[in-house]
Amino acid sequence: MSEQTAHEPDAVHTANSSRGAQVPETVGVYGGGRMGAGIAHAFASAGARVIIIESTEETVAAATERVNSSIEKSKSKGLTVTGTVEVTRDPTLLDQALLVVEAVPEIVELKQQILAAIAKHAPAASIATNTSALSIDELAAALPRPQALIGLHFFNPVPVSDLVEVVVGTHTQPELVDVAKSWVAGLGKTAITVRDSPGFASSRLGVALALEAMRMVEDEVASVEDIDTAMTLGYRHPAGPLQTTDIVGLDVRLGIAEHLEAELGPRFAPPQLLKDKVAAGQLGRKSGQGFYTW
Repeated sequence: MSEQTAHEPDAVHTANSSRGAQVPETVGVYGGGRMGAGIAHAFASAGARVIIIESTEETVAAATERVNSSIEKSKSKGLTVTGTVEVTRDPTLLDQALLVVEAVPEIVELKQQILAAIAKHAPAASIATNTSALSIDELAAALPRPQALIGLHFFNPVPVSDLVEVVVGTHTQPELVDVAKSWVAGLGKTAITVRDSPGFASSRLGVALALEAMRMVEDEVASVEDIDTAMTLGYRHPAGPLQTTDIVGLDVRLGIAEHLEAELGPRFAPPQLLKDKVAAGQLGRKSGQGFYTW
């Protein structure tokens, strides 16, 4: 197994954030993609020791670079990171964590597989899944202790976003809900609590707005820019629904829309424009082209 240290501490290690709330001393993150790296960065900024698990030498290197880049960007703005981040292929290290966050792509079977692996290697840990739409109860079915699973829906970019959805499944222990909200506070973020339901609160609202904006583009009601401006200036949204879709990723939006359509009906059917852009590889900011050119 190989491991790489993505960040060494700037100061004496502590698991207390500057706001006084506490995060777990050691946190595992399974998956070092954009969201996983951001989650690791956020916990390290609050003083935690973070262990990221990846599957190959290549993904270990990529995750290490991703975390380093994110942390250096924060430090360039005068922010400090007092915790540490370690990227490794060795999942047995998760037994040191009090909390393990699963942060792999939004595929039910994949998440269930990873959650089962987390339960095996960290049998006493609380487990969080970072999902924007998938059922907590369905994911918990893969665990011997479904009561140990809670949803923590982080928003991209994680280090600077202010909100985390705490998603409560049917079997989630009530005590875990309170603890999870404390963790979110320890990250300097605000928690909202939602019941396990399709799309939770934020994705259901955000996707509904984005899909209608796309239909308006298809119907030539207004330009992409003017539709977004209607929301940023008219309703004081920080970004319009189409720009936000570019940031989230058109493929991600499509996947969530298809899931919500299956669960809630045709009002969430993805517009043909979205399907066409994803098929053409126009995925938004990460590909350089979406509704905007990046």
